[in-house]
Amino acid sequence: MHLLKLCVGADGVEDLASWQAERIAERRAAGLDPFAYHVTRMWPRRADELLAGGSLYWVFKGYVLARQRILGLEPRRGEDGIERCAIRLDPEVVRTVPQPRRPFQGWRYLRPEDAPRDLMPAGAGDVPPELAAELALFGVL
Repeated sequence: MHLLKLCVGADGVEDLASWQAERIAERRAAGLDPFAYHVTRMWPRRADELLAGGSLYWVFKGYVLARQRILGLEPRRGEDGIERCAIRLDPEVVRTVPQPRRPFQGWRYLRPEDAPRDLMPAGAGDVPPELAAELALFGVL
């Protein structure tokens, strides 16, 4: 099982990867574990399925464009005292074949059979998402 999440605040995959690399460097400098985290309000009920090889798929401007393996789920108390779920992510951001998605709030479960496959061809990430989605329909990407 996977999670699907809108990537708010990042313009694209490179922006997300860069932002996370900065946070990882800050954590390393502070003597903390060198992982990326995404904190969410709700704890997934299907945690065991997510931890058995699941990924967090990121949606940018209406398209799933990347994923990161989920390495763990940890409780994290916010400054407001409310306990949340910190999703520990693999630092590697893997590009996927673009897949259109409508806006939604929070996160959604994504069945493995519905997840976009990883983008393999070199330079394919340079293709605009709309064109890449069309090419993927024809098996080009």
